[in-house]
Amino acid sequence: MMKFPDSIDRRIVIRTTKFALSALTAAALVAAAPSTATAAPGAAAPTPKPVTTAVTQPFNLALHGNRLLVADGGNATVSRVLGNGTLRTVAVGPTGKGDVAGVAISHDGRYIAYTSTEHPSEEVNANGRLVILGPKGSKRIVDLAAYEAKRNPDKVNTYGAVGTINDKCRAQIEAASHLPASYGGQKDSHPYSVTAYGKNWIVADAGGNALLKVSRRGHVSTLAVLPVQPVKITTELAGELEAPDCVGITYRFEPVPTDVEIGKRGRIYATTLPGGAGAPGSVYRISHRGHSRQIATGFAGATNLALWHGKIFVSEFFSGQISVVKNGAPKLYLKLPGVVSVESAKGRKSLYAGVFGQGGPGSVVKIKK
Repeated sequence: MMKFPDSIDRRIVIRTTKFALSALTAAALVAAAPSTATAAPGAAAPTPKPVTTAVTQPFNLALHGNRLLVADGGNATVSRVLGNGTLRTVAVGPTGKGDVAGVAISHDGRYIAYTSTEHPSEEVNANGRLVILGPKGSKRIVDLAAYEAKRNPDKVNTYGAVGTINDKCRAQIEAASHLPASYGGQKDSHPYSVTAYGKNWIVADAGGNALLKVSRRGHVSTLAVLPVQPVKITTELAGELEAPDCVGITYRFEPVPTDVEIGKRGRIYATTLPGGAGAPGSVYRISHRGHSRQIATGFAGATNLALWHGKIFVSEFFSGQISVVKNGAPKLYLKLPGVVSVESAKGRKSLYAGVFGQGGPGSVVKIKK
C-alpha cells in the first residue's frame, strides 16, 4: 500500500505497491492542472456540460432510464442526481475513514448495488462489502472481505522481481515497496466497482486482484483472477524508484482491477491500474469461464471504462483525459483533468464523466458525441 501526496486522496490508487511513486507524481500534477477540455488534434472538441457540482470524488456513475447515480468517495455516499443538479442521498457508507466507490443498477431497475470499504490506516483495507438495496426497503450486505480472507483468489499469482537479483537491488525494492522483493497474492479486499450481470453482480476487487460474482442472494464466487503485469525496469524508472541496482530486471506488478462492464453478447470488460508510469494500465476482455485476454494497454491510470457506440472509452486519471481504444492502444478523445469515472448506457446519446475538483468541488459532466 502506498502513501499518497496531500493533493490526492489515498483511495484513488487502490492496491498497488509503493512502486507507483511516479504515477502519484503525475496525479499530483493533474490535480494542479486547470480543468479545460480539448480533443485530439484535428477533431472538434466535444463539449462537457456540467450536470452537477455537488460532488467531491465521483468514483463511479450508474445510469438506468432517467436515473443517474453517483458513488462519491469523498463523503462515502450514493446519491441520485436530480434535474436541477442537486443530490438526493440514496445510501450512506462507512463513517470516518471509509469510502463508497462503486455503484450499479440492475437491468430491471429494481435493485441498486454499491461497494464500501473501511480504511483504518493507510496500510489497511477492512470490511470490504457489497450492499444490495431492493424493493420495499430490503437490504443485503455481502461480506467480500470474509470471502477474500477465506479464499484469497490471487494466491495463484506471484508478484515482484523475476529471477535472481543481487542484494542491493533486493534491498532497494523492499525499501520502495514495503513488501518482499517477491511475494504471493496477499489477503486484501477493496471492492471498487460493480456492474449488473444478468440477475447477478460482478465486482472488481482492486485489493484482491479479482473479479467476483455475487448472486442476488449474496453467494460469492470467483469469476476471474487478473494476470500479473510484468514491466522491465528502465534506467528512468529505476531512478524514480531509487533502485539504481535494479535496471534491467522484470517486476511483476499487481493488476488492480478498477472497473468492470458488460458489453454485447454478455462480454465482460475490465480495466487495471497496476501503478507507476512504468506499469501502464490495460483493458481486458474476460470470458464467462474467467479466461482473460488483454485487448489494449498503455493507459496512464485507467480508473474506469464505458462501452458507447461500439467503442471502449477509458478514463485516464493520471493524464487527465478520456481515451478511446484503437488498435490496442489509447487514442485521445477528450482532455479532462481530474476525470476519474466514465459511464454510458444502451441508447444514451451522451457519455457521462465524474471529475475530481481542481481546488474546489468535483463535478459530473455530460459529453455529447
